[in-house]
Amino acid sequence: MPVAADLQPLLDAMVEARNTPISEASPEDRRALFDEMFGPGGAEMGSVTDRVILGGDGDDLPVRVYRPTGVASDGPVVVFFHGGGWVIGNLDTHDEVCRAIAATSDVVVVSVDYRLAPEHPFPAAVDDGYAAVCWVAEHAEDLDVDAGRLVVAGDSAGGNLSAVVSMLARDRGGPDVAFQFLIYPSTDFDYETGRWPSLEENATGLFLELDTMRWFRGHLSGGVDLGGDPRAAPIRAASHEGLAPAHIMVAGFDPLRDEGLGYAAVLNSAGVATTTALHPEQVHGYWNLAALVPSCGAAREADLASLRATIAALPAD
Repeated sequence: MPVAADLQPLLDAMVEARNTPISEASPEDRRALFDEMFGPGGAEMGSVTDRVILGGDGDDLPVRVYRPTGVASDGPVVVFFHGGGWVIGNLDTHDEVCRAIAATSDVVVVSVDYRLAPEHPFPAAVDDGYAAVCWVAEHAEDLDVDAGRLVVAGDSAGGNLSAVVSMLARDRGGPDVAFQFLIYPSTDFDYETGRWPSLEENATGLFLELDTMRWFRGHLSGGVDLGGDPRAAPIRAASHEGLAPAHIMVAGFDPLRDEGLGYAAVLNSAGVATTTALHPEQVHGYWNLAALVPSCGAAREADLASLRATIAALPAD
């Protein structure tokens, strides 16, 4: 099955525009390009509030709180971590995504502007992610949300952080995570052994390429073996028992497809209720491309419908 027909022209244009090898690109250049591609906007909200909380290093950590018009008092909350390989991305690049989640699920969303590498290498983003989830749980009354219905969500690197934060919450005695919504997550850093065939099958010509993942890994690592630390590679954890139920979305034309499916299998084997959604004609990044490409929008709508049903079924305290 080929990539979705309406997506191929955009992929062709992106490949043609890549006149600088990723190995020669700077984080600043890639951030500027990502910012140019994906700016703020989207569904109208009752309120959108930028706040500053304490991050994992005790310094300021920006978050953005989305509250749809008429959202129920003391309702569920989604803590969202943006994608971008831990190097690029910010609150604005995923503003439209967070608005879509809030609007379709009628839920408060708290988006986290965690520290980026290489200025802040691993585990800075993890520390910020856990600090943010703790803050949301501790300030549930102020946010007018139910800490017992706390969902973690994110795409790509944000999916990785959601999975890792869920494990930290389990291992550190809280806060309780009710559900993990993992959008084409990175779950491993093994790009050399052939463990995940999709890395080579989908290595080039797509929204995300294998060399880009290696570039992200190099900036993130700070000299640490990321594959040896479950805070970076959650699939490598000694145990996955007792984690929150999960829904994992993967794209057929994504280098990370197989490790996403592999993580779902590991969770199910550990007794964690986990479902998957495979979009065979889609690429990594289809959530961000939803406003540009109809087939990407349809795939995201299917994912959002699943999230909406899950959130609606969460039992209130």
